[in-house]
Amino acid sequence: MRNILIIGAGRSASSLIKYLLDKSDQENLHLTIGDLSLSLAQQKTNNHQNATAIALDICDENQRKTEIQKADIVISMLPAHLHIEVAKDCIAFKKHLVTASYISDAMQALDEDAKANNLIFMSEVGLDPGIDHMSAMKIIDEIRAKGGKMILFESFCGGLVAPESDNNLWNYKFTWAPRNVVLAGQGGAAKFIQEGTYKYIPYHKLFRRTEFLEVEGYGKFEGYANRDSLKYRSIYGLEDVLTLYRGTIRRVGFSKAWNMFVQLGMTDDTYLIDNSETIS
Repeated sequence: MRNILIIGAGRSASSLIKYLLDKSDQENLHLTIGDLSLSLAQQKTNNHQNATAIALDICDENQRKTEIQKADIVISMLPAHLHIEVAKDCIAFKKHLVTASYISDAMQALDEDAKANNLIFMSEVGLDPGIDHMSAMKIIDEIRAKGGKMILFESFCGGLVAPESDNNLWNYKFTWAPRNVVLAGQGGAAKFIQEGTYKYIPYHKLFRRTEFLEVEGYGKFEGYANRDSLKYRSIYGLEDVLTLYRGTIRRVGFSKAWNMFVQLGMTDDTYLIDNSETIS
């Protein structure tokens, strides 16, 4: 059987584990699910015959390397900053690697080594699993096939709560790593081009600059700029477009409330707020 090592059994790994276990007999797969919490890994295996749960501390270099050596494919569902050591081990032991994070500079630096060893290193390819890019290129290609010219491209996406489950004042729920939700939007200014003018929105102003959207059948939403839209000009072949904007979509009111946390410094994880449990 092909052995797939999944490192990290948190929220984001749940659907992945279920999908692979459902396919395991058909595809001749065995899953080794490693997490710092053995009980969590055991919970995700659900006693499946094609899965083994192990306690795995990725900071334990010897254990990490031992488990990676046993695998045919490694899937890292760890926080993004922890992928790099796993990736280096995968190159050393010639193992394919999949992550669910955007490609960092450190990961990009391993590109030539991965190619030289004939390895596949696959990272985040857009809104899981690339729905935004596939739908964008489908529309762009259709317009070009009809002789049209692109002068404006705007897209919005976001993980929204189904109406029947929307039962809190935020109109939002954690469906992925909570820390990543809190840190979303950090890491440099959001960049886009609008009617020929370059725009740069720093993090402390990001949630103030929103626009409203009406989605037929679902009501009103708001959107804010998502990271670096400019790099998609060459990827999409839209070098001459006057407007290129990729945004995140939320229910109305989310950004105004979240902006309060940003201004209070509560989304900054570089320090602790003492006595926070008594503050409201």
